[in-house]
Amino acid sequence: MIPILRAWLALPVALALGAAAHAQSCVGEVVKPPEGLREVQDDALLASALGQPGKGALCKGKVFQADQPVTLYRVYDASKSYTLYGRWWSLEVPQGPRSQYQQQNAICPEWSPLNVVSACKLKVGSRVVIGPGQSAQCVGSSIPASAVNQVYVPNDSRHNVLFVENCTEAQAWP
Repeated sequence: MIPILRAWLALPVALALGAAAHAQSCVGEVVKPPEGLREVQDDALLASALGQPGKGALCKGKVFQADQPVTLYRVYDASKSYTLYGRWWSLEVPQGPRSQYQQQNAICPEWSPLNVVSACKLKVGSRVVIGPGQSAQCVGSSIPASAVNQVYVPNDSRHNVLFVENCTEAQAWP
């Protein structure tokens, strides 16, 4: 059989096996969103929030659109104030200790010192993805997938594309 044809015929099997491995690595369910968010279909946004095992992001999720402002929380690096407008948020006030928060949200210690927290309002009309966290491979350790839900906000501060506003001043955390 021609190698290209063999690879093409094997593709559906490889995709099915990859999807099965991806689903097996996921724990938890998507939580009921707070008042002001309604579920919508946006396959491209959902795909941008999902990550492969060991890579962080979400292991599954649902897309929601804001019909009213919704408060989101972000823990980030005070030495890089622009990281306030990152992509990974919480629906609830973040609780310490830091190591527990890192485990629950699959955040490798080398990614951020997580030393300040701010709250922002999600802009009306904005779309986000909510779901449980994917596992992460860190330097010298790994963090398993978590049932704790995270919020993916497709902010891009480098291009001044922000879906949050009215942020509070950074407060020391935890």
